[in-house]
Amino acid sequence: MFHSFRCRSLCFEAFKLQTASMQSRYTSMLSNAEAKERRNLLFEEEKRKQISALGRIEKIEVKYQSPVDEVTLVMNKCLSTPADCAKHIKEGVTKVSALALVDEAPWDMHKPLTSDCTLRLLNLLSPMNNIVNTAFWRTCSLLLGAVIDSAFKSEVNVHLYSFPVPNIKSGSFVYDAYIDLPDWKPSNIEMRAMSAQFIKLCNQELPIERLQTTESVALDMFQDNPFKSQQIPDIARANDEKITLYRVGDHIDISKGPMVGNTHLIGRCTVASVHKLAEGDNLYRFQGIALPKGILVNHFAYGILEKRAKKLNNAAWIPQSIVDSVEAPAKMSLTT
Repeated sequence: MFHSFRCRSLCFEAFKLQTASMQSRYTSMLSNAEAKERRNLLFEEEKRKQISALGRIEKIEVKYQSPVDEVTLVMNKCLSTPADCAKHIKEGVTKVSALALVDEAPWDMHKPLTSDCTLRLLNLLSPMNNIVNTAFWRTCSLLLGAVIDSAFKSEVNVHLYSFPVPNIKSGSFVYDAYIDLPDWKPSNIEMRAMSAQFIKLCNQELPIERLQTTESVALDMFQDNPFKSQQIPDIARANDEKITLYRVGDHIDISKGPMVGNTHLIGRCTVASVHKLAEGDNLYRFQGIALPKGILVNHFAYGILEKRAKKLNNAAWIPQSIVDSVEAPAKMSLTT
């Protein structure tokens, strides 16, 4: 694992030498909007294929357990999800459930159940909050990637790279992205614009969809992103040749998960800072802070959290690869 951004910079150079031949492949890439539309079409097509491949629908028994009662539900194998189970239990349960435990293992709210099982539903105040907190932080990174992907004008070349494993103690959630702006230092207005986009995304109360697919499908979806294209084969090899995708709105990304079930679970949030990771490379680290919905703190206390989140987060990971992206000149401008 990398222990400093100096190490990351050296690896940048090594990967550039290995992948410079890919540069021409991306000189005529789709626009960001076209690539996003294409990715969503492929996502929907893959969902339909997987449902069609199920054939005859089988029934499974799901034993829902709570501190006050136990209910046995008859659900559809490989179709029904913990979110579907919650709808059969109580409307309030559906609203507050963030994550499931299926046979005591963490499970996405929108991940289909595959066999007879026990089910527990966790909210953001559950005693097992370490599991939920990690999923909450990971989901915030996913949403931060969605904000980055839509924040810049079309002439700015933007490629999402990745985000490290959530570390609650670090004080911020993170997403790293290639931005074709060598000396970008975002203004206060630009930072507020990104925070406003983050808040708007959460307020739409969007489900966090999950889809597991193959390496070839994932490569097709992310052919416009040289970073993801290089990472996908390594991710597949480490995960039984499978790639797990998450979608929120029209934004699709790669993560092992789990994520919380819906954006309405995220309350107050801020895109706190942007740091350039290495001189000579356009890789920027975006950092944010957020509170679960219903957790209220005063302005002074939240200001302390924001101040902490501004400091460079040194969380690191083992990068799958780095590519030498197209260095087309572009003038920076954030949409508001």
